[in-house]
Amino acid sequence: MFRILLRVLIIICPLQTVFSQTAEKDIRTSVQTFIDSLSPFQKKRALLDFSDSERIKWNNLPVGLRARSGINMGSLSDDQRRLVHRILSASLSSQGYLKATSIMHLDNLLNMYVDTLYERKQMNENQYKFMRDLKWSHQNFYIVFFGNPVNDTAWGYKLEGHHLSLNFTFYNQKLSVTPMFVGTDPAEYPILEYAGWRVLSKEEDFGLKLINALSAAQKKTATMSTAVPADIITAAESGKRYIDYWGIKGAALNKEQQEIMKGIIREFVFNLAYDKASEEYDKILKAGIQNVYFGWIGPYDETKAHYYVLNGPTFLIEFDNNSGPRRSANHIHSIWREKGNEYGEDLLKKHYQAEHRKQ
Repeated sequence: MFRILLRVLIIICPLQTVFSQTAEKDIRTSVQTFIDSLSPFQKKRALLDFSDSERIKWNNLPVGLRARSGINMGSLSDDQRRLVHRILSASLSSQGYLKATSIMHLDNLLNMYVDTLYERKQMNENQYKFMRDLKWSHQNFYIVFFGNPVNDTAWGYKLEGHHLSLNFTFYNQKLSVTPMFVGTDPAEYPILEYAGWRVLSKEEDFGLKLINALSAAQKKTATMSTAVPADIITAAESGKRYIDYWGIKGAALNKEQQEIMKGIIREFVFNLAYDKASEEYDKILKAGIQNVYFGWIGPYDETKAHYYVLNGPTFLIEFDNNSGPRRSANHIHSIWREKGNEYGEDLLKKHYQAEHRKQ
């Protein structure tokens, strides 16, 4: 029996390694194909050194408030835009790809929403001009590359705009996708043919399901009695990457409650490419669901502002739904962070150590 099991492990392990290498190769190939399509002028905008400080910055504000590096979708040809989508679909799972592209499309719908309110005289001229000056648009998402994906051991890219920041760092066949910010405004589109559309529905629903599955005593432990944050605590301009452990520990949850907690984690983790997602989820399980803290701020009601955090030994998830059109909770900000590996910090230690030894 042991010999049979050993043979199975010998067969499976190489396949997993090959799959990881293949996934990285697919992303790298799609990136190089896109770069080859760029004109010399476009390359000057889209290609930066790996050491450029822009690589370790992110923001979720619209470009009307914060300018971006790189090249925007609106300046690309149709063929080039198709190549960008090939990069994203290779880099993310199907659910991650659909969320990212839906967030980009939601910017166009946000303009449609504002136009409708203005036409209905529910918004004055000054309000309308302010909203338009934020420059919401699918065209105003920027992609930028750091390093050379063909020749460099370490390289990366960023795709970013309003409510979306995807940060990919590669070292050999390994990948870091952190921080990953996704947000939606509105969280639920309220009018016209898109009424009811919720891009980040499960992130919200699973959080509400878990808090409402707790007993009164457990809710008291999980809930912090303070005002709901206006943004996630580790927001782009907060200067914070980590927050203190607080709330109810996974060890204090029953099996059913722990399964709901796992559901929230999977919803965030499996936005990533499959091999990376599997690696991160296995790491979380190995560190122990019993060691993950769940914290809540605000009412236990979808229509009222609320916030939750899942804080584990290896990861951080934050979710904030506060303010938005027509109700007090219709604007979501959320983030996935892999602890100790922001922008590939952990992956790059070996790279920097190797460079230091050469000197």
